[in-house]
Amino acid sequence: MNQNEKRRTGQIQDVFLRLARNKAAMLGLFILLVMILCAIFAPFVAPYNYAKQDLINSYIPPCLAHPFGTDNLGRDILSRVIYGTRISLLVGICSVCLATVIGVFLGSIAGFYGGVFDNLLMRLMDIVLAVPSLLLAISIASTLGNGIQNLILAIGLGASPGYARIVRASILSLKDQEYVEAARSEGASDAHIILSHILPNCLAPIIVQMTLGVASAILSTASLSFIGLGIAPPTPEWGSMLSTGRQFMFEAWWIVTFPGVAIMLSIFALNLFGDGLRDALDPKLKN
Repeated sequence: MNQNEKRRTGQIQDVFLRLARNKAAMLGLFILLVMILCAIFAPFVAPYNYAKQDLINSYIPPCLAHPFGTDNLGRDILSRVIYGTRISLLVGICSVCLATVIGVFLGSIAGFYGGVFDNLLMRLMDIVLAVPSLLLAISIASTLGNGIQNLILAIGLGASPGYARIVRASILSLKDQEYVEAARSEGASDAHIILSHILPNCLAPIIVQMTLGVASAILSTASLSFIGLGIAPPTPEWGSMLSTGRQFMFEAWWIVTFPGVAIMLSIFALNLFGDGLRDALDPKLKN
């Protein structure tokens, strides 16, 4: 192992140690891990079939047999919340990955080449940012229709300008560094310089933004499903469960309470972990 590899390994270990000392971040990570495990092993964790209707046992309040109660069709709410975790995490993670790929590509071109490319791409990003992200997602989702793929595309496209701006700002501060000039003098291509020398040094803000972006994507997923532009029934999704249960809010409070708590917990956990990750990756916060 050469000196650079040892230094990089030491930096990674330092980040993990400082992250582990952050109790709030560890709490967020624990909640996230529980949700991820529930999503992966939903068929084994969920006590009932999420789509099975039992009208005789509808509107049952929380009890031992049904810890979260049942809805208006007699479906077990706990099972539906567990399966809804799959949809929320899948859409949240995939839409953020899509936004990151688009944003990194556009931000790299704008920041590295500057000039006409920079002005053109950043003005395009300004136009997209001028439209509220949820409104843009509603427009795209209503055009494309319901479905997980369309939901991922709608949310990912709306979030991509934020990543483009982060990458552009990072590249502007790094492209004139000595190691970049050295690589250029050795005849390295622009693509090699961006991928091998610049982007690895931009990972910290990108990773933090992705972590926090998943929380926003989950909230956007729930919002779109709430108004009927997300996941179509009977597939359980937290936002659509809230939309279905709002008419029974006063007679059967548990129908809307537990999906709402699931949304709140997921966003809370992601924000805790994202804040802790930002602090761990910030070299200015070293003790």
